[in-house]
Amino acid sequence: MISAILFDKDGTLFDFQVSWSAWAMTFLRDAASGDETRAAHLGAVLGFDWHAGRFREDSCVIAGTDEDIVSALEPELPGVSRAELKMRIALAAAEAPQSEAVPLAPFLDALKARGLKVGVATNDTEATARAHLAASDVLDRFDFISGADSGHGAKPGPGMCLAFANALGLSPAEVLMVGDSLHDLHAGRAAGMHTLGVLTGVAGAEVLAPHADYVLPDIGGLEGLLDPDNRLRPTDLAS
Repeated sequence: MISAILFDKDGTLFDFQVSWSAWAMTFLRDAASGDETRAAHLGAVLGFDWHAGRFREDSCVIAGTDEDIVSALEPELPGVSRAELKMRIALAAAEAPQSEAVPLAPFLDALKARGLKVGVATNDTEATARAHLAASDVLDRFDFISGADSGHGAKPGPGMCLAFANALGLSPAEVLMVGDSLHDLHAGRAAGMHTLGVLTGVAGAEVLAPHADYVLPDIGGLEGLLDPDNRLRPTDLAS
């Protein structure tokens, strides 16, 4: 039986390309002082196609932390200190408008009505995660929120997943980890959790399926995986 569900944020609760492509265009243009040729170059460093306005599958922004983004950009911006660059990224990220993968309030309310606990484990910062959830008016629905800076490590390590289970007094086997990247699925499996991959990030089903118990187009189909007692249905129902 599933007692709790732990969600990644970007690409899972929120559509990744829709949400973060707009952020990238603004952030990169500012970092390049308005020079779009320079902005396109900085985008390429981050795995973002400036002209297509989309992230590549290998982008460090998709599943990485702010530290990963800073490390990629720092050599390209010699006049900006690491601390300042990190601050700029965090401020821009907190203000980035997010596109909900499905209407989150009714979706989460339905899970809570089943008696399920829900949490967020993101490689973004905890403050940014809270800002995004608050902007969607769903912050109060979550029983646990952890970012890469919350003290539990970053994914694909299992630390955030185990912290969620421990905080709720649950066995990891009672938790379903939901995410759009291999980092999410590897973290969940390393923690001993069930795993669900969703396609609202950048990775395709062929990438996620070998590492997930289920793969769905988005989180909206999640309830269909659970019987009335919150037991997971057979895996052949999801593909």
